[in-house]
Amino acid sequence: MAKSIDVSNVNIYYGDFKAVEDVSMTIKARSVTAFIGPSGCGKSTFLRTLNRMHEVIPGAHVEGEVLLGGEDIYAANVDPVQVRRRVGMVFQRPNPFPTMSIYDNVLAGNRLNSKKLKKADADAIVEKALTGANLWNEVKDRLGKPGMGLSGGQQQRLCIARAIAVEPQVLLMDEPCSALDPISTSAVEDLIHELKSDYTIVIVTHNMQQAARVSEYTGFFNLKAAGQPGHLVEFNKTTKMFSTPEQESTEAYISGRFG
Repeated sequence: MAKSIDVSNVNIYYGDFKAVEDVSMTIKARSVTAFIGPSGCGKSTFLRTLNRMHEVIPGAHVEGEVLLGGEDIYAANVDPVQVRRRVGMVFQRPNPFPTMSIYDNVLAGNRLNSKKLKKADADAIVEKALTGANLWNEVKDRLGKPGMGLSGGQQQRLCIARAIAVEPQVLLMDEPCSALDPISTSAVEDLIHELKSDYTIVIVTHNMQQAARVSEYTGFFNLKAAGQPGHLVEFNKTTKMFSTPEQESTEAYISGRFG
């Protein structure tokens, strides 16, 4: 079941360097939220704090509170691996596991997180996930073939299938279309629209038109000055952000006057 995320006073550090400062927002369940802003402003860094991926970098740590469905994902007794199962992630470039078949790519997370699967159960998971990623009809007759043999757009949808196969509550997408052609981008955007009825989706994008097309809510991140931490300038419904933003810098970025 999709869950909301409540973020309060989050500061993100790499060692002693504060990369992102004092972010608070509520990400609503069963919606698409987009993060926009210039390169280096901390939006992808912030995205990774929502499933504790930030912690894989030595010296990185987070202050503040991130509640997933009311539960603090940074509490001392919470296993980060379980957080990442509940909050899946799709990266900028499609990254199917190169030595695995399409079938085994979809099941990778399930096999990592659970005991041995019966063949019938595994088959059902693969079909459901690939159907959910709008890929089943394209690959059902070649499930034993390498995932790397698919086109770029198909590979990205395979990665989405792999993420949803473990039935997460939230899907994070870090510029999921930046390496794709326009047709593949359209296919992934259509998929995002379909998935939001079952998942809470958060996407980082540099494409203003994409943010306007796929999201209900948008957060604009920016730097106060060079060398200063990134911060959340404005967070609102996408229709309002793209028509009458509250901050002048938001309007300047969306209109292309900087960034």
